[in-house]
Amino acid sequence: MTQIPADNPCGATRFWLAVACAEHVRRGRAEGFMQVNHGKQGPLRRMMPGDGIVYYSPSEQMGRKDGFQSFTAIGRIRPGEVYRGYMSTEFQPFRRDVDWANGTEQPVKALKECLELTADPNWGYSLRFGVREISHHDFMLISQAMTGQAVTVQL
Repeated sequence: MTQIPADNPCGATRFWLAVACAEHVRRGRAEGFMQVNHGKQGPLRRMMPGDGIVYYSPSEQMGRKDGFQSFTAIGRIRPGEVYRGYMSTEFQPFRRDVDWANGTEQPVKALKECLELTADPNWGYSLRFGVREISHHDFMLISQAMTGQAVTVQL
């Protein structure tokens, strides 16, 4: 079982859903980091070490409408601060390090009837800002689907 210890200094583990195309999420998984909202700092600063993170990818590649709609990564925020990554001299996005769990990408439609996130028929509208908090319940269901076991955290 993958352990996600809660080392949040405030003692309250939170669970987040971030939105990015699968191609970008896969790169972050391979390199052990996450970034959101085209490299913005603010949303990453709300996350704390030990918080759970799930990525939802509406498409395989940025700007495409291919109906991919899958959960593509799950893990926990590592200790450390938000920092700048280097993509080019013009683009240095803010990032956080993540311990990604081993798992497989899962279509959202397989879990849609069980998640609190998707209970509203217009659930996709809540993702327009690129990051939102989700429930422990949803985090655990997505974890089970992606890893075959619960990605545990201490609440």
